[in-house]
Amino acid sequence: MPWLISCSAGYQKATNTSLATTFSNAVERFQRSYAFPGITASYVLPDGTSHSAAAGWADVENGQPMTSESRMLAASIGKTFVAATMVSLAQERAIDLDAPLSTWLGQNNWFQRLPNHRSLTIRQLLSHTSGLPNHVYLPAFVETVSERWPEPGNPFTPETLVRFVLDAEALFPPGEQWAYTDTGYILIGLVIEAITGRTYYEEVNDRFLEPLGLNATSASNKRRLSGLAAGYAAADNPFDFPVKTTDENGVMFWNPALEWTGGGLISTSRDLAKWGAAIFGGQGVSEEILNTMLQSVPIGDDMPGTYYGLGISIFRSGPLSPVFGHGGWIPGYSSSLRHYAESGITIAFQVNSDRISHQSLSEIELCLARVVISSGEKTDCVP
Repeated sequence: MPWLISCSAGYQKATNTSLATTFSNAVERFQRSYAFPGITASYVLPDGTSHSAAAGWADVENGQPMTSESRMLAASIGKTFVAATMVSLAQERAIDLDAPLSTWLGQNNWFQRLPNHRSLTIRQLLSHTSGLPNHVYLPAFVETVSERWPEPGNPFTPETLVRFVLDAEALFPPGEQWAYTDTGYILIGLVIEAITGRTYYEEVNDRFLEPLGLNATSASNKRRLSGLAAGYAAADNPFDFPVKTTDENGVMFWNPALEWTGGGLISTSRDLAKWGAAIFGGQGVSEEILNTMLQSVPIGDDMPGTYYGLGISIFRSGPLSPVFGHGGWIPGYSSSLRHYAESGITIAFQVNSDRISHQSLSEIELCLARVVISSGEKTDCVP
């Protein structure tokens, strides 16, 4: 840990200017002290007041500063959008989330080769209780991506991703344990498209992105993404991607479309915070849909107090709990979205690097939350 963060939260009243300044200063300190290339962060208060801050570089080599408008891959935070889309569809069309998955995907010639295919349900896929392996971590997937990422287009269609787990042994009987799997969310994307006859991106745009004014959020399904900050990946990343995600023209070396409904969005911290505030504050989805998404299961004995709903991580113990949200990681980018239920604040931040530990992410989350909850007063993030 590069430096000790000491946060002492109070609940003193302060001006929005004071809070914005304190928040921005904290973001700058994180960038300097952790030596991130760049970072953006945003908060939304219960009354809708918001502020965004940025520090460092969107492109180190080109000397391009990071700004609050800089966009980054949001990675698995996209699962909150996928789950909200699926649960909304279920409510509108009287779809039983516990009905067999074969109802929508059984006609595919690969379906019976899925682990646990006889009893898989939408709810199990959304809550990561399906027992499906995660294709992202399978040696065959890693090897194939390492070989094929330079190819033009997207070599990894949704069906191609699913094929990496076909005929594999299930991790456990469905519904009995928890194991995170992007593969389950790829299947949810296919279900959404089977139900609607439209692309997932059309559906999520019309349901959430456009109505909520999330104008900086869009599909990350091509190499040229406007406003994208260059990401910086670990030199020993498992896919042998270049350390810098973009070339001299800002175009990605590899196609982020390979993520699809495992994440699949490019966004800003401002939009992510707006999304979190909307969905957990009651404006983004109905109370019935949110309550369904918050129906959760424990992640496991090694993470007491941590649960997973339908596309939502839930922290019921620890500082400032309960906390709702999701994290995101993809080579070159790390993101966090957190809603603090007791105070009603929402905070998101993004870093254009994947070289950040879980502990460091947690420290930033906690300190920024205490800065905002205390309205910028009686809080100290000390390098």
